Amino acid sequence: MDSALPGTDQLAALTGVLFGAQAERVHRPWRSLFSTAPFAFREGLTHRERAELSYQRLRLLNENIASPGALAVDAPALTALHEWAGVADPGAATIASIHYNLFLGSLLDHDHAERDLSPYYRMERTGTFLCTEQAHGNDAAQLETTATFDRATGGFVLHTPTAGACKFMPNTSSLGGAKDALVAARLLVDGDDKGVFLFLTPLSDGAGRHLPGVGVRPLPQTSGAPVDHCATRFHRVALPYSALLQGEHGRLAPDGRFTSSLGNSRKRFLRSIGRVTMGKLCMSAYSLGGMRQAVSIAVRHAHTRRTSGMTKGARVPLMAHRSHHAPLLDALATTYAATLVHRSAVRRWAGATEADREDCERLTAVVKGWITWRARAVMTECRERCGAQGLALAHGITGQLAANEGTITAEGDNLVIWVKAAGEMLLGGLTPGQVTGTPPAGRSLRDPRHLQDLLADVERIWHQRARNRLRTGRAGSPLKRWNAAVGPGLELVDAHAHRLAGDALLDAAGQVASPEARQRLRDLHALFALRRVAAHSGDLLALGRLTADQVLGLTDVVEEVIADLEPHALELSEAFWVPGDVTVPAGGSGRRAENPALVVPV
Repeated sequence: MDSALPGTDQLAALTGVLFGAQAERVHRPWRSLFSTAPFAFREGLTHRERAELSYQRLRLLNENIASPGALAVDAPALTALHEWAGVADPGAATIASIHYNLFLGSLLDHDHAERDLSPYYRMERTGTFLCTEQAHGNDAAQLETTATFDRATGGFVLHTPTAGACKFMPNTSSLGGAKDALVAARLLVDGDDKGVFLFLTPLSDGAGRHLPGVGVRPLPQTSGAPVDHCATRFHRVALPYSALLQGEHGRLAPDGRFTSSLGNSRKRFLRSIGRVTMGKLCMSAYSLGGMRQAVSIAVRHAHTRRTSGMTKGARVPLMAHRSHHAPLLDALATTYAATLVHRSAVRRWAGATEADREDCERLTAVVKGWITWRARAVMTECRERCGAQGLALAHGITGQLAANEGTITAEGDNLVIWVKAAGEMLLGGLTPGQVTGTPPAGRSLRDPRHLQDLLADVERIWHQRARNRLRTGRAGSPLKRWNAAVGPGLELVDAHAHRLAGDALLDAAGQVASPEARQRLRDLHALFALRRVAAHSGDLLALGRLTADQVLGLTDVVEEVIADLEPHALELSEAFWVPGDVTVPAGGSGRRAENPALVVPV
């Protein structure tokens, strides 16, 4: 396996832009580990066998982590893990995300000095996270599971009071050995509801047998990552006082006195499950890895698979045809933009202060929705460009495409978290202002600043529309007023995400030293932005942000950018640093790579 950074100046510069100064410390170890034989794709396994294999791989992964606790609180390293793990084994990536981020991360984010976390660091016990209930998903603040303070014992009684309170989808089966869970439950003290907190709850013994009072039922198999999803109930399970995860947001003294720095139970709940925000960055990273692999495979396939040319007997690579390479170049531009806006969001979250926490949480939600939805579109396109061979699970694209559906739903359904973001952007005092500025005449559609200004104009247009709808909607209930505004509000969030992604791509171009790499990034930005501008050219023309000649010339400018990028497509995809054992079998029957999941279809 070739583990070196790309060798040419332009290629090294592009890879450096994508993976940053921490490529060696953060990304290389994961890239190397998940390219080894134990993580190779295996044909013919049942769902249960794949789930069992994922737990075996989780333990192998843990053996290669110097400090699991340090990993859990290192946002760049933790998200990088997801970028590489998801490509190798979506199931292992899912349970690793639960164990390191949701479980260990939550323990470390709360008061933990008195806890012995070594069994989780050594994977003697696997951690899981039980928040969602059968009747409560995105409205998790309304959870019904209760943890009643028992003054006689000084502990708690954990109970599932109704069928709708059954915990839904956690990996709580007997697979994987002994497990503990963090269970989100409503803290009741003398009948007084203090809000939802997390409780550390043993689920099973060393042999994987569930403990008394813990009821687990396997759920139907899903099409995504092979995980042992279950429905879990608790029947008056006794927990010690130490089970409650406490912090400034909520503390319960042994005598039952409750204190909190937050007067709102909803805020206490959100702080308790704060790791879900980091989970959004992890899910986005998961999708990024799948995007980059899919594009790399499809672009290499397009350069090696030959087909008919325009003259008798001529044979040319698929990549020679505009109908084939244009959508792949769009996929490249989107994947670069997605990677770079994700890097920006991770940096923001890692450096967030209490004062800008809410802004960072909104940014994380916007980026999560945009990246995971774009990943679906990119992987679908790449699968199709690989033809029938793109359907093979061993080639990685279809499996990743199915697993990506899980990232769209995990840590907050995309549509729901975008609706919340839209409300905050409309009601939270964010005012982009009127669509004004330098007249477009004389500004070139190849000028990156002009293109970025146009992306900002699109965002302002949808902001104004949504606010107007909210203000002038038909009289009636608040729901009716919101329903009148939510469509434009979601368009606003999408426009905001596109602008941020364009900013990230253009900023990267300005920082790279190689003139060739800088031009490639500017061309990618141009293609990315022009597609968006073309989709909104009517609005931009009507508001004087584009001239009629510019609208009529958009198609020609896009064709120019595609022609400029096409000769560099392979190098642009090689910058994704997909391991060197991705091979193109000669004549369609080449060697079996060290990691068959990365074999390029031909």
